[in-house]
Amino acid sequence: MALSCSRFFRFLRSIAEPALAIVAFSCLLTFIFILYQPTPGPGISQRVGWQSWDSVSSTGDSARPEDAGLPQEPPSSTDWWNVSNPGDEPSDTSSYPLDYWAPFLPHDTGLSEITIERCMFSPEFAGVDLCTPDTTPEKDAVKGNWVRVERDLNLQTGIWSLNIYYRRTRRLDVPLITEFQLLPSGEEPSPRTDSWFKVKRSIRDGVMRTKHLYLWYKIGKAMNEMTVQEKQQIVTEVDVLFGEGRPWYGFEKLEPAITPEKWGMIESVYMTYRRGVKPVPRAPPLHFSQDGKFRILQVADLHFSVSRGKCRDTDISPCDASDNLTSTLLGHVLDAEKPDMVVFTGDQLNGQGTSWDPKSVLAKFAAEVIDRKIPWAAVFGNHDDEIGAVRAEQLKMMQALPYSLVERGPKDIHGVGNYVLKVKSGDSSATHLLTLYFIDSGAYSKGYLDWFGYFFPTEYDWIHQDQIDWFLGESALIYPIERPYTPQTSSDLGDIWRRQSGQVPPSTRKLAKPNALMFFHIPLQESYSAPDTDQRTGLPLDVGVSLEGSGAAKKSDGMFEKGLLTALETDHRTGAAIPEVKVVSNGHCHVTEDCKRIKDVWLCFGGGGSYSGYGRVGFDRRFRVYEISDYGETIRTYKRTEHDEILNDYVLAGDGAAPYNSQY
Repeated sequence: MALSCSRFFRFLRSIAEPALAIVAFSCLLTFIFILYQPTPGPGISQRVGWQSWDSVSSTGDSARPEDAGLPQEPPSSTDWWNVSNPGDEPSDTSSYPLDYWAPFLPHDTGLSEITIERCMFSPEFAGVDLCTPDTTPEKDAVKGNWVRVERDLNLQTGIWSLNIYYRRTRRLDVPLITEFQLLPSGEEPSPRTDSWFKVKRSIRDGVMRTKHLYLWYKIGKAMNEMTVQEKQQIVTEVDVLFGEGRPWYGFEKLEPAITPEKWGMIESVYMTYRRGVKPVPRAPPLHFSQDGKFRILQVADLHFSVSRGKCRDTDISPCDASDNLTSTLLGHVLDAEKPDMVVFTGDQLNGQGTSWDPKSVLAKFAAEVIDRKIPWAAVFGNHDDEIGAVRAEQLKMMQALPYSLVERGPKDIHGVGNYVLKVKSGDSSATHLLTLYFIDSGAYSKGYLDWFGYFFPTEYDWIHQDQIDWFLGESALIYPIERPYTPQTSSDLGDIWRRQSGQVPPSTRKLAKPNALMFFHIPLQESYSAPDTDQRTGLPLDVGVSLEGSGAAKKSDGMFEKGLLTALETDHRTGAAIPEVKVVSNGHCHVTEDCKRIKDVWLCFGGGGSYSGYGRVGFDRRFRVYEISDYGETIRTYKRTEHDEILNDYVLAGDGAAPYNSQY
């Protein structure tokens, strides 16, 4: 008995130390991760910047860190798409770098000084700015480093480069710029005060036979002395605009023009500037209306230039500014159609040496759509990056415009701007009812004489195998839904939603992916094949006209057969082999505007809608409309011309459409 008790106590001692260690470690973890909550101190509200301590607003006690950046539950009386997610615009700009030019960033820091410098060569060589204005470390510490606006004012006319430089500061005790004036030699701002400073060098320096023009800037209060209203008036960014188009969103033109326009020879040059911060409005999520409709307007081949544009192939007279005339026409069509979304299908830029500053062109191409607060998307055409900024840079510019839905897409496949957008139901379920695919069909193919391709392009590019694989992968990620779709009505009163359960026989319902449309610029070879036959009438399914030859690439990786015909509504054995993509919509061919069904897929053209692109006298400019109804089931299309004629109104899919050749 004594021996048993002794063994028992030895056993207790053997487990006591490990058990005590486990309990102690558990208490430590409980204290660190549950009980301990650090108290915000004065150091949490400040951060070291390269010039000074930067103030950082701390979160109030009522806010939970785990909730930061998450969408809040919308009130029951609010439509889900009308609730904006917090954090769409960055609230803390103190992390933005101040020593390089970034006009798309919403800087709220002001400018402390501005000047103009010339350079006999390119101002930047081997990553070093050769023409930076004189400065000292003391001035840099107070006013900020010099930043070059990377836009040569003498790009068209001067005998040397001429650039604007400015300083930007976060210091709260440095007076900031609030106003600009451009005045001829000998003139001064009125009333002249000590707050006005003149830039010593003419903003027309290096331009022969031109009167000098000088930049004056007014220094106001320091940031710590300003009211909220005064802070909104400080100058936060400077840019340059080429041509007579509108400046970039949020910027103002400084009159007069630095370089006056000489029609057909030289485009005007303007200095532009931004006051305060102008958050870029973002597009709401794409959604069907409460009665199950969604309308898309296709805008094909604008061919805009830095200039006002030259009219082509039209009997309109006078027609001296085709870009402006096209914008007016587009605005009229937008007001008539009231689309839920606009899709630009390539060749927004004219290329061919006329859109040499893409940023100035992109500032105006979607202006009519932006003014009406309509969400828009775009793909590239073959002319878009023939000169100037490459596609990746242009895409960043597009993304910085209001209501843009443009996405970069994967970087490891051909093209820039391969992406997917989803249109959802308007009820609280936000069910995915329509898929929109956007693909970059490229520009010109590269062959044996690659280095001649830029000057003498002879063959168009095509959709490559890695893009086909990407499309199939994206299609595979889309979940089937019960179709036709029945909206939720649990939270609705009266007869707001039209129920379909009592109208659609169960035998016609199916589990399948939502219908899809696809947009790219250069058409497929199959767009010129013989069309399907309508089993009801025996007539070919070809609606519209084509007044030109094939615009397809000579080569193909099989997007039609390996992509469009492979991605089906459903993979179920009992389902019909119906393609998921019901319509492919192209641009590129300005006097081709037909819709042709090939193996159950409609291949459609937008037709030229611009007076700046080639056309044909007597062939009206036109825009294609896709009206999707019945919660995504029915796809109808027609064209609206410059004379408000509605042409070729036709149902492509859904109730009233020609039956598929595939057997159910």
